[in-house]
Amino acid sequence: MLDDEVDRAIVRALREDGRTTLAQLSEVSGLSLSAVQVRVRKLEARGVITGYRAVVDPESVGLPLTAFVEVTPFDQSQEDDSPERLRDLPGIEACYSVAGNANYMLLVRVASPRALEELLGQIRRAASVYTRSTVVLQTYFEGRPVAAPGDPDK
Repeated sequence: MLDDEVDRAIVRALREDGRTTLAQLSEVSGLSLSAVQVRVRKLEARGVITGYRAVVDPESVGLPLTAFVEVTPFDQSQEDDSPERLRDLPGIEACYSVAGNANYMLLVRVASPRALEELLGQIRRAASVYTRSTVVLQTYFEGRPVAAPGDPDK
């Protein structure tokens, strides 16, 4: 959890733009540069801020096809280690444990329908699972910061 409104302001600014400078964070929070730097380091050490990354348009790097893939083990009594078995397969961007008919939902990005078919085969073989896919036709928004509890700006 966030300790106070200053932490919330810092996290909100970094969620909106991970390249926000310490000077900008100082303005947003009302703290000095050194105090902001200490706060950011503490937020990182506590695991509130887990990293910084570039957000890249998938189409511009040759991955125009996005799909959600439901993963269900062939045998529900088998060891539930699908995330570990799938972790290093290229094309899988995220793996979520879900409630419902499936055990996991994968977000995948690939170059073509054929590449999706190949990835599905790799997923089935690697984890001994059934798959069910939904291909994304168009993305209207994604990766936007959402309001955190107690965030007055959202």
